[in-house]
Amino acid sequence: MADGGDGGVGAGAAGAAGGRVPAQPQERAMWWDERFDFQATFLQCLAKYVPNIYSAEMDPLLEKQEEMVQATIFYPLECYLFGEDPGIFLEKLQQSGTSQLCGKVFKGGETTYSCRDCAVDPTCVLCMDCFQNSIHKNHRYKMHSSTGGGFCDCGDTEAWKAGPLCTKHEPGASGTAKENSECQLNEEVMEHSKRVFPAVIKYIVDMLIWEEEKELPLELTVREKADNYYCVLFNDEHHSYDHVIYSLQRALGCELGEAQLHTTAIDKEGRRAVKAGHYASCQEAKEEIKRHSENVSQRPLHVEVLHADVMAHQKFALRLGSWLNKLMSYSSDFRQIFCQICLKEDAGSEKPCFISKLMLWDAKLHKGARKVLHELIFSSFFMEMEYKKLFAVEFVKYYKSLQKEYINDDHDRVLSVTALSVQMFTVPTLARHLIEEQSVITTITETLLEVLPEYLDKNDKFNFQGYSQDKLNRVYAVIYDLRYVLISKPTLWTDRLRERFLEGFVSFLRILTCMQGMEEIKRQIGQHIEVDPDWEAAIAIQMQLKNILLMFQEWCACDEELLLKAYKECHKAVMRCSTNGRSREKTVFHLCGHTLESRPYRVSTDPVSIHLPLSRTLAGLHVRLSKTGTISRLHEFVSPEEFQVDLLVEYPLRCLVLVAQVAAEMWRRNGLSLISQVFYYQDVKCREEMYDKDIIMLQIGASLMDPNHFLLLILQRYELADAFKKMKPTKDQDLIKQCNVLIEEMLQILIYVVGERYVPGVSNVTKEDVIMREIIHLLCIEPMAHSAITKSLPENENNETGLESVIDKVATFKKPGVSGHGVYELKDECLKEFNMFFYHYTKTQHSKAEHTQKKRRKQENRDEALPPPPPPDFSPAFSNVVRLLDCDVMMHILRTILQRAVELETHLWTEAMIQMVLHLLSLGLLEEKQQLLKSPEEDVTFDFYHKATRMGSSALNAVNVLMLLEKLKRVPQLESQKDTVNWILQMFDTVKRLREKSSLATVAATSGSEVTKGDENTQDKEKAERKRKAEAARLHRQKIMAQMSALQRNFIETHKLLYENTLETQGKEDAIMEEESMSLAIDYSKIALGPKRGPSVAEKEVLTCILCQEEQEVKLESAAMVLSACVQKSTALTQNRSRILELSGDTLDPLFMHPDLPCGTHTGSCGHVMHAACWQKYFEAMQLNFRQRLHVEQIFDLENGEYLCPLCKSLCNTVIPIVPLQAQKINSEDADAVAQILSLARWLEIVIVRISGYSVKNAKGEKQNAPAFINKGMGNSALEFHSILSFGVQSSAKYSSSIKEMLILFATTIYRVGLKVAPNEADYRIPMMTWSTCAFTIQCIENLLETEGKPLFGSLQNRQHSGLKALVQFAAAQRTTSPQVLIQKHLIRLLGVLLPNFKVEDTPSLLEVDMFHVLVGVVLSFPSLYWEDAVDLQPSSLSSAYNHLYLFHLTTLAHITQIVLSSATESPTARPHDNSEEACSAQSFCREVCQYTSGCFSQDIPGWLVWDCVKKGIMPYLRCAALFFHYLLGVSPPEELLQVSEEGQFKALCSYLSLPTNLFLLFQEYWDTVNPLLQRWCVDPVVLSCLKGKSIAIRYPRKRNSLIELPEDYSCLLNQASQFRCPRSSDDEQKHPVLCLFCGAMLCSQNTCCQELVNGEELGACTSHALQCGAGVCMFLKIRDCKVVLIEGKTRGCLYPAPYLDEYGETDPGLKRGNPLHLCRERYRKLHLLWQQHCIIEEIARSQETNQIFFGFNWQLL
Repeated sequence: MADGGDGGVGAGAAGAAGGRVPAQPQERAMWWDERFDFQATFLQCLAKYVPNIYSAEMDPLLEKQEEMVQATIFYPLECYLFGEDPGIFLEKLQQSGTSQLCGKVFKGGETTYSCRDCAVDPTCVLCMDCFQNSIHKNHRYKMHSSTGGGFCDCGDTEAWKAGPLCTKHEPGASGTAKENSECQLNEEVMEHSKRVFPAVIKYIVDMLIWEEEKELPLELTVREKADNYYCVLFNDEHHSYDHVIYSLQRALGCELGEAQLHTTAIDKEGRRAVKAGHYASCQEAKEEIKRHSENVSQRPLHVEVLHADVMAHQKFALRLGSWLNKLMSYSSDFRQIFCQICLKEDAGSEKPCFISKLMLWDAKLHKGARKVLHELIFSSFFMEMEYKKLFAVEFVKYYKSLQKEYINDDHDRVLSVTALSVQMFTVPTLARHLIEEQSVITTITETLLEVLPEYLDKNDKFNFQGYSQDKLNRVYAVIYDLRYVLISKPTLWTDRLRERFLEGFVSFLRILTCMQGMEEIKRQIGQHIEVDPDWEAAIAIQMQLKNILLMFQEWCACDEELLLKAYKECHKAVMRCSTNGRSREKTVFHLCGHTLESRPYRVSTDPVSIHLPLSRTLAGLHVRLSKTGTISRLHEFVSPEEFQVDLLVEYPLRCLVLVAQVAAEMWRRNGLSLISQVFYYQDVKCREEMYDKDIIMLQIGASLMDPNHFLLLILQRYELADAFKKMKPTKDQDLIKQCNVLIEEMLQILIYVVGERYVPGVSNVTKEDVIMREIIHLLCIEPMAHSAITKSLPENENNETGLESVIDKVATFKKPGVSGHGVYELKDECLKEFNMFFYHYTKTQHSKAEHTQKKRRKQENRDEALPPPPPPDFSPAFSNVVRLLDCDVMMHILRTILQRAVELETHLWTEAMIQMVLHLLSLGLLEEKQQLLKSPEEDVTFDFYHKATRMGSSALNAVNVLMLLEKLKRVPQLESQKDTVNWILQMFDTVKRLREKSSLATVAATSGSEVTKGDENTQDKEKAERKRKAEAARLHRQKIMAQMSALQRNFIETHKLLYENTLETQGKEDAIMEEESMSLAIDYSKIALGPKRGPSVAEKEVLTCILCQEEQEVKLESAAMVLSACVQKSTALTQNRSRILELSGDTLDPLFMHPDLPCGTHTGSCGHVMHAACWQKYFEAMQLNFRQRLHVEQIFDLENGEYLCPLCKSLCNTVIPIVPLQAQKINSEDADAVAQILSLARWLEIVIVRISGYSVKNAKGEKQNAPAFINKGMGNSALEFHSILSFGVQSSAKYSSSIKEMLILFATTIYRVGLKVAPNEADYRIPMMTWSTCAFTIQCIENLLETEGKPLFGSLQNRQHSGLKALVQFAAAQRTTSPQVLIQKHLIRLLGVLLPNFKVEDTPSLLEVDMFHVLVGVVLSFPSLYWEDAVDLQPSSLSSAYNHLYLFHLTTLAHITQIVLSSATESPTARPHDNSEEACSAQSFCREVCQYTSGCFSQDIPGWLVWDCVKKGIMPYLRCAALFFHYLLGVSPPEELLQVSEEGQFKALCSYLSLPTNLFLLFQEYWDTVNPLLQRWCVDPVVLSCLKGKSIAIRYPRKRNSLIELPEDYSCLLNQASQFRCPRSSDDEQKHPVLCLFCGAMLCSQNTCCQELVNGEELGACTSHALQCGAGVCMFLKIRDCKVVLIEGKTRGCLYPAPYLDEYGETDPGLKRGNPLHLCRERYRKLHLLWQQHCIIEEIARSQETNQIFFGFNWQLL
């Protein structure tokens, strides 16, 4: 912990002081030693030095201040304290071992780890280091980002069930740590500490709580008081950054930069001097700041005027605190002495001790002081268990005051001393001690009541109307403390603990009493509610209390005596709240011969509340009484007379009726607030302590009340008493609908009361059973992701759902693909557990589950009946609930509804109602069957069968249920329920047989099997019938298919001709292949270059415009058709990321591309075609549309020509004109004739003469530096200027004006985007950029195909194919729109590289150019040599063939030389001697090169190695050339290039491109011509410099770029991030580290320290890095958030899922779930392809279009 950052302790301090004040400090130390009163002497010394050291507060020289403090105060103080050189002494202490506790305090954003297997509760966490060195990293751990202020629990044995120590903190880990973790300081040091610490602590406390602004304590006042004051501004959370900056600028007249500096310092430290001067001027500044800040915001800023000396001493007090803090880490003795002094109270004095004073003053301290104070508490009290306990006692003593201060304060919780509660309350022994000795539960609950008095109404109930969200958030902190205290249940109960806990529980019941029935509502009738009442606060508090209520119940259940007493207290509280409505007289209700007397109450007219925590707590305790069996003693504590079960049931029942009435839309005039409350009432976040408990309370009622009375009460509360008597017909459809919904809701509740038994205590089930059932029902809806299931399950106090322990029993996991997430699918054997009326289903889930299950059964050819699964038996306390099923009123309800369904004339029933009735019948029959199977018939009193088959007494009910069911089968509307009815009728039969046969015990067993046989027979018949139908349907389908296919064949025969024609034009590639296989007689091979060139396949191309849907053939003379396209700069192929990119291309010459390929221009297309005119209209319409919507932020930049493709919504910024391919044929006789004459040498001479001629012409016109030609054996006067035309010319293609216009438009876009300049149609660089984007795009596609392992041809996506085809044809055609003289100039410069005898200025060396770019440039610009003044000519097919061949051969020769020269440094690996022809040719070539380079090139390199290098190195170039010539000429490639094969590919490429497979033969063939060229290439200074090793040349093949290698385990990345220190920031505040996935740079994101000025704009670290690393497009991983960020330019970006998944195949943005994460290679590859396919911009645009909410983010400052 001796970290030099704070300076202060140790050898560094000694050194600082040693040089400057040689004798003085030692003397001062001795002088202190001699003085009796150390305190006075110490203060005297401080009074003398401190004001001088901290005199310049406005512009402090921090290093100088630190040096002076060390020299004048700390060094002598340490010398006195230690009695020897501080550096040596502390070194000894450091080595003698450290504490067993880690004690690291977390900063905001730091990663913490918790172990789900071993942590006692979720607040037990480890820091990164301890976690990596602990056993927990192999367990189920969780990762989270700390909010700051926490503390590493490594070494705390109470925090962990296992592995409390990491290897670093284990005794014996650092040598002798065990003995000296208790290392004793010597007596003298102890003695001195006891003198020094009190003085230091007293000074710190006095200065921190000093309130005088102008005066100091007398003992610190030594000199005359000067009129030096500071105007000090304090931090608050009310004013924003901008508010403060504005106020400072207005009040002080300072610059923006200065105001920003002040504001940042205030935010970080909590206060800052913003003006120095006389008292009057500072006072004036104070008033000004207050005035201006009040104008901006309702509240003024907190400003004080402090005397310079006060400011100095307060600053030094904090420095002294940091010094103490550091000292604490060295020795336990120091900590103990410090704690003793801090806790010491003056005898007989009422004043609090030092530490309590500081705590009580905490809310008044500024941020910096609080941090120092809290760190001091952490490093001292919390590192010594005994003193932690004493500190906790002090903390609880002043708990109420501290919490009240915090609630009124406006600083964040993490900066408050109250946040330390978690460190004490979660320690089990400490919590127990605080409950027993300090009544901490009572203290906390009383605090809660005391801080919420303004929210109590006249009835002492809470009402949170007009609440303050901030205040409530602070109140939650108190609730959290209650949760912390209760988090671990005691195993041993003492009488005192029982007594204190019960006292706390009773106190807690007072809070619940204030909540019971709070915020009552009345139904609005007639007029809609005007303002929705605030409902959020009450629900939020309910959520906060949910786990606390459960924990209280669990604590009570630990001890029998306690449970009964708690039950009694809770019952009393409920009764007190329920007696209010007793004044009214009772009403009487008769039905079926039963009578109910009850209080008149109607939910639809009287006030009702959804908040009943008391009743629900009682229900929870009742269930626990039942579970533990203690219920048998309940009568001792609550007598049956007092119990009054009808009163207990009343309020929960009202609540359920309210929910039913809301469903029936009776409360729609009460607005959204009620709907929201009902939603949360049943939602997973609240239901455990709301809805579930209300159902339990009804079950308690049903178990203790007469079943008929209970049902009558329910009918009455649901306001359905009349609905089940004689109906008066009504025509009001709304009323009928209302009534029907209420009946449905009531039946549903009856199903739940009788059927929902999965609660430990209600029946004999375990928590695991409950969770399994929840999961089964969730997965019955659909397969679900782990996180979705977790969200749908309630969490316990440890934030666990118990999911993992049971999920594998009920479901199987299905892994995810490249996108999406893994899901769990339900096992088949669990499907039988499905209960259609599961009480946690929402209405949507219910219908979805029912649909899914019926569909499944249909597919399996089974009936669609979904009867309930047999429920578990009720526990004894609840066994009477089943009596509801066979009581008279229930029978009456069921009969009435069935009767209404059978008598079709009435609308008083719905299918849902019938479904529920059938479900209740099923439940009754199942119950009876189970009881009969368990015990003999005479013991079974449950008699559902007889009641259901008995006739009703009155005339209306003259039919029994069985008869009604038979009739029901014939009701057409209920066809879908037929299977269920059949199932019930079978069940009746089964129960009947059991009843009849059970008298003979022996027959009982067989009867069961017979019954099942009977069941099976019926089922078998039905199955057979279904099978027969399915077979018939299959045969019918077969017959129809046969007929259709016969018709089809007939049609083809009849229209044979038409059919063949269609086939021909179906697809180019297919047609070519087919043609070839048919016409083998035609003798041509697939060769693209030279006189043997194969025919180009130019088929008729008819395209459809996506905007007007009209078709058009692509012709030169037609109106232009265009492809939507996106041009972007790219560094995807760069070989050198450290190269600085030019941000603006004003001075850039793009003719030559460096072999590094640092930054190219890529053109991509989505492949969608439009008429040029249609596109222009579309684009103009968009511009007009967005001009009218100025306030809407746009995804795309219309000014720069951006738009979304009308069809696929890809981002585009231009269009590529579609230029048709000109079919060219070569006459083989002409070709043979020309072949005799036109050798390479002759062709070169002709070209050189032609170029010389042009140059002379141009030179006449204007004096310019024409290239001088050196004719070495090449000059021949016989070759005259026009010779080039003699090998065949033709007139140039004539393009329509609209095609020309589009050619210019697209070329200008490439120029504008590629060079980042303003558009200029006449710029000389436009043709260069055209060739460059063509070459670069081909290189990108070749690279992509190679990376993906796809064949060169035939595997491109349609969009890539059509885009590339259009791009190459465009690049060839673009020449015609530029002046030919300009094209010739570019050509001459390009040829200058290949033919070094052209003396052209600025010609780069052979090793400084990318040869493929040169090839594309020379091939596309060469036709310009055919240009004549009078006529516009271009070479004929034959001329072109030779031009292409020789240009390609020349560039290939140059590229081979490049490869050989750059591979000279290759070190040979051992390999057998190779004497192949290629190796020999290579060897002889090397000898020549060696000779030309004067021996710089070593000829010792074996020939086979050179050949190997050349063959590998030239592949990408050949592949790119093949793509280029294929799309330029349209010659079909050989078959081998349509598949992936290394050897076959090389041969096929050589044949396609007219090259010998031994490439060195090319040199031999043209040796006389090439020899002088080779000689000149080799003597270039750059080449010689590379060969001598002075500079580095690019090696071929270039490396294929990929995203950086990421670690397998995400915690390794978090580890890297935790060690990241921002290079520009000195503070240790946590940053937002992001990782560039292109280059691996770690950057400090979203922080002012790393912002850069680029072209006058402030850019964040990521944005400015992206400009260099990815030419504006980049991909980052936000490490602490586990999110990928894609950004483009300065204004656009989006979030993208990170490639890290947890074991359930899900990503975890923000590390919210915290599961261990591992790299998913497939997803990372997908990111890699996104980059290499240049789709990042497209992804950003798509994302921004769908998630427009993210617009608020300022991407520029990322």
